[in-house]
Amino acid sequence: MFDVSNQPPPLEPYNVFTSDAALREAVRRERANWADANLSALGATLGKPETIKAGFDANKYPPVLKTLDRYGHRLDEVEFHPAWHALMTIALEAGLHSSPWAEPKPGAHVARAAGTYLLNQIESGVYCPLAMTYGSVPTLRHAPAIAAEWLPRVFSRRYDPRFRPAKDKTSALFGMGMTENQGGSDLRTNTTRAEPTSDGSFRLTGHKWFMSAPMCDAFLVLAQAPKGLSCFLLPRWTPDGERNAIQIIRLKDKLGNRSNASSEVEFFGAYAQLVGEEGRGIPTIIEMGNYTRLDCAIGSSSLMRAAVAQAIHHARHRIAFQKHLVDQPLMTNVLADVALESEAALALTMRLARAYDESDEASIVFRRVVTPAAKFWICKRAAAFSQEAMEVLGGSGYIEECVMPRIYREAPVNSIWEGSANIMCLDVLRAIERTPSAVDVLVAEVSAAGAGHSGLKAFTASLQKRLTTRDRADESQARSFARDLVLALQAALLIEHAPAAVADAFCASRLADNRGGAFGMLPRGADMQAIVVRAAPQSV
Repeated sequence: MFDVSNQPPPLEPYNVFTSDAALREAVRRERANWADANLSALGATLGKPETIKAGFDANKYPPVLKTLDRYGHRLDEVEFHPAWHALMTIALEAGLHSSPWAEPKPGAHVARAAGTYLLNQIESGVYCPLAMTYGSVPTLRHAPAIAAEWLPRVFSRRYDPRFRPAKDKTSALFGMGMTENQGGSDLRTNTTRAEPTSDGSFRLTGHKWFMSAPMCDAFLVLAQAPKGLSCFLLPRWTPDGERNAIQIIRLKDKLGNRSNASSEVEFFGAYAQLVGEEGRGIPTIIEMGNYTRLDCAIGSSSLMRAAVAQAIHHARHRIAFQKHLVDQPLMTNVLADVALESEAALALTMRLARAYDESDEASIVFRRVVTPAAKFWICKRAAAFSQEAMEVLGGSGYIEECVMPRIYREAPVNSIWEGSANIMCLDVLRAIERTPSAVDVLVAEVSAAGAGHSGLKAFTASLQKRLTTRDRADESQARSFARDLVLALQAALLIEHAPAAVADAFCASRLADNRGGAFGMLPRGADMQAIVVRAAPQSV
């Protein structure tokens, strides 16, 4: 038996929060420094070997659909491994599903964003029901009576996995069902019907091609009512304590996100309640979509952080050609480049989260335009990023005992969920066209930091020209427009808040003609070692 040598130790235990300098700084500058102690405690819990193992176990033993009992009665239940429930318990105890609504205060959405950023680095599957529950609150408030009944359960931090009526549980989670197989993102083609009844409720008949997290207690869904497409609350149980007429046809066999259940369902006269105005279902449910799009950006940002942390940790311990990998010049370039991408993604998502904390007009405009732009570019970059980080570990990063394959499989989902790239980029154009003050808000956000930086100043001038001319209405260029908007915002944030080594290297590499290309191409003169040192995680 040969001795195993020159292999890095696992990155555990470690504090996922305190070992991340960029995150700690972002939390404080975006006005959530009051949450430092809670985030540190959460980071310590998530970085424990047993919590990390729970993430692996939840994926190794994915959810199982129980359609019928032994006698042939419908069950439509989803069973999860205990590891899933352990992770959900941690998440709810930290308030990651609803704390900004339950305990509103300055910086509450930032603190919650930071917490989910930490959680998602350990396991992404549990993020889905948390994100939907978080996003459901503003939509539920369109129906005050429904909100009064359900929100106290949503605000509870006592996770309750039991399949029973919500009134008998300590907490409740929400999912959503919008997509149907004939339309995908074109929601107006939905065919599910909603028939009104004499008691004011509706009965839904139809299907959903994707209904996320079917173990949730209730769902927000779209269906065609007599006055048009409308939003409904669809509980798993009816008010009289019967299982609602929701049949789970199958669980999706997905590329990634395997610990989480995604389903195809059919409704056979299922009980539902109208949320918001009949015939205005898309404007009602889109409020939920705005928050879940924010969570897509947070999710992809956190996958980047998890990948770069593993890559740098490996490179600091692995020796090749008589030197640690981290000290090999070309490897240093690669690590520094992915670290830049990770920090830029984090900076923008936390700035965007602060816009959800604020109610002034500029903040509302900022989040309306920047949310789809950030979701597009950050989520799009995550897939190539995860492949590059995996390559740092070589063959050890390609086997299932390593977390890197899981990160790689997770990366595409945030690009697809809540609207794919084209939908996001066209939404950016629409938001700017329909919001007269959008150009001024965006230019002001970038110009203050860019005034003293020649590279960003020139880049901003070009972007401003596109913002104020008809070029912005050219749909064929919507992707490059959204990308450049995000890059300008990221550069401005890094210039203002990050060390000079980070800001200068980002601007030199992202604002040039090769922006968005392969990693590991930082120009001469970049302080690559300083960037890597800043991004390096620290095990306990």
